[in-house]
Amino acid sequence: MTDGAVTEAARVLVAADKFKGSLTAVQVAERVTAGLRRVVPGLEVETLPVADGGDGTVAAAVAAGFERREVRVTGPLGAPVTAAYALRDGTAVVEMAEASGLQLLPEGVFAPLTSTTYGSGELLRAALDAGARTIVFGVGGSATTDGGAGMLAALGARFLDKDGEPVGPGGGGLRDLATADLSGIDARFADVDLVLASDVDNPLTGPKGAPAVYGPQKGASPEDVAELDAALAHFASVLADSIGDRAAELAASPGAGAAGGIGYGALVALGAGFRPGIEVMLDVLGFGPALSRATLVITGEGSLDEQTLHGKAPAGVAAAARAEGIEVVAVCGRLALPPEALGRAGIRRAYPLLELEPDPARCMAEAGPLLERQAANIARDFLTQGRDAT
Repeated sequence: MTDGAVTEAARVLVAADKFKGSLTAVQVAERVTAGLRRVVPGLEVETLPVADGGDGTVAAAVAAGFERREVRVTGPLGAPVTAAYALRDGTAVVEMAEASGLQLLPEGVFAPLTSTTYGSGELLRAALDAGARTIVFGVGGSATTDGGAGMLAALGARFLDKDGEPVGPGGGGLRDLATADLSGIDARFADVDLVLASDVDNPLTGPKGAPAVYGPQKGASPEDVAELDAALAHFASVLADSIGDRAAELAASPGAGAAGGIGYGALVALGAGFRPGIEVMLDVLGFGPALSRATLVITGEGSLDEQTLHGKAPAGVAAAARAEGIEVVAVCGRLALPPEALGRAGIRRAYPLLELEPDPARCMAEAGPLLERQAANIARDFLTQGRDAT
């Protein structure tokens, strides 16, 4: 297909992630659809909002037909919060950010040493109680750096200090850990396929570990980062005393450092298997069948940048479409990739909103109408032969 070519029986698949701070993935799909149809009324458009395991993953599953379920759990600061997961045909999509995410913290409030993943464990248990046999555990956007200890405690593990008392919440509490007992963890995990879905492959500790790379965005000072890194290393060491060398091996494995180390907890104690989040979500959402019906795919996210190329949703969508020989274009708020990088990712062209409105604050505030305008431009470039919008 070339720019401006007439496309017989065109069918567009809109498979984009959220524009963080502006539009949800569902809203992106709605706006793109509206813009396309301004130029080509009656155009066949199929929408499949996508996510890569981070915040927005449950919403994407619900948009694809999963049932939304809500449960009261413990938030990252210890207060109750309402969290949602998605369920369909024995498969649950659980998003740790729903229970333990940064978005649950009050404005300007951080607790890098004490925030807990306890609520994520409660959310997983709710999915088990609902009969889930497969659980896609999306991890990202966390407020926590506790190695998943809080999650495991909610599921029956015991983490005790030298006096036999439970250690305090958060990664900071792990510095006092003397013994770890995983024998009480919910036995149902032995019969459940738990998939750790993440867009990061960091190890638990070290220069590329959870505290060093992601701690600062959760309010951790350099001193906090050093303390958390030492605490998580100690956590892995105590677990090794309890369950053997596998604990140390998994601490160095890809995904262990995801979401403040909750990936490590899931790998070491719940039998989880790690997969790139976008690959998992495309399978769960039914992307393959939708792709087979498409002649053009529109993907995107708020910022197309170097991070996009490393496991983010648009790169996963583009790779899958390119494998089937289907052309891909992208929408975004901000474009920070040169054309050659887009091309290597399988994206023919990108349409940034900042191209229409260069003021970032105004661009974010007016993202919806701007996105419709760019979608109309896509329709003119790829679906018509010089046909004007009505």
